[in-house]
Amino acid sequence: MTAAILRMNRRTFASLRKHRNYRLFFAGQVVSVTGTWMQRIAQAWFILQLTHSPLAVGYLALAQFLPFTVLGLFAGVVVDRMDARKTVIGTQAASMVLASAMAAAALAGIARPWHVYTIAALMGAVQVLDAPARQALTYRMVGRSELPNAIALNSSLFNASRIFGPALGGVIIAAAGVGFCFAFNAVSFVAVLAGLLMMRVDELHPLDLMKQPTLLRGMREGFAYARHSKRLLVVLGTTLVVSTVCFNFNVLLPVLAQQTLHAGPRTFGLLSAFFGAGALVGALVSAGLGRATLRGLLVGTVGFGVFELLLAPSNSLVLCALLLFLVGASFTVFTSNGNSTAQLEAPDHLRGRVVGLYYYAFNGLGPLGGLSAGWLSARGGTGLAFAVAGTVGITTGAAALVYLWRTSPKAVEVEPEVRLAA
Repeated sequence: MTAAILRMNRRTFASLRKHRNYRLFFAGQVVSVTGTWMQRIAQAWFILQLTHSPLAVGYLALAQFLPFTVLGLFAGVVVDRMDARKTVIGTQAASMVLASAMAAAALAGIARPWHVYTIAALMGAVQVLDAPARQALTYRMVGRSELPNAIALNSSLFNASRIFGPALGGVIIAAAGVGFCFAFNAVSFVAVLAGLLMMRVDELHPLDLMKQPTLLRGMREGFAYARHSKRLLVVLGTTLVVSTVCFNFNVLLPVLAQQTLHAGPRTFGLLSAFFGAGALVGALVSAGLGRATLRGLLVGTVGFGVFELLLAPSNSLVLCALLLFLVGASFTVFTSNGNSTAQLEAPDHLRGRVVGLYYYAFNGLGPLGGLSAGWLSARGGTGLAFAVAGTVGITTGAAALVYLWRTSPKAVEVEPEVRLAA
């Protein structure tokens, strides 16, 4: 038992131990992602302060995700044509400029709802390229064998920041206002840019690339590949439904804190932190296992739906926090397995396009999901919104399992061809 625990611990941090470039990237992200979470909760709380409307928070989600809907299908082709490291340097620098603009408007007291919506939309446009480029860069930093581990560690970092960022953000909002959260986020990008510039380019893993595709031909190749891979179809389809209908916490958590629990920004930060704590646990478990399976994806999907359904009638802070912890753990089991499976299924020359399709599934219908969550909350409170989300999550997981059993029974159990070494 002790030996098994030690082996799992070694696997959990294998990518950090073996790859200097990944250590630099990871260290910069520790600071930057914390700032990103502070900005996210500050934006949602700010728009609720300015408008006093749950539907307005849905409009904020519309602004954030509309760029993915419009541009997301092209992002993977663009990433396949560009250097991933240089692309991430550019997107991170652009995000720093936009965060600085939001901080200046808020601190000067001149911000209006349309300012928040506009900057959120511009940040979303930057993220269209940033998200698949960061995934492509992760592959180049660690290679194929450690990719599931690195993706899970990225999720661990993301969700550790989800704990600390919202908790700190809630305190700062209550003490000094949202503007200081935006300012911290702007400064935090210095860390990730420094890490990217310090990387050794000659240590990045080479790619087996073919002739660079044109935009339309590249899209057709990506769709054709996805259409003929049952495992990838399940990942994309499940991700599309769950992310659109079930994962609208940017809309629902501020409403849950303010209108369901009748509390303030500290409670909002606390609820976000509990979700993040659960997500961190789920990500660390995935990192320790060091493999990706469709079974993990489906378990995470159904668990996510069950705990959201239980969250629907709750109006107790303690119970809401506990259930959000379990929702968070289920969600990162779902995302870690889905993301890793999608990337490992793809050949090098199509990886950017496959990752682009994955992120389109994850974010592309975000505007519809955010608006529907805001509308459901306005009509029946967060209880109705969580009940719908939970029901859809359970149904989606069950439908995906039935589809796989009927078309390819062994696909549920099959792992990617490379599993992380101990």
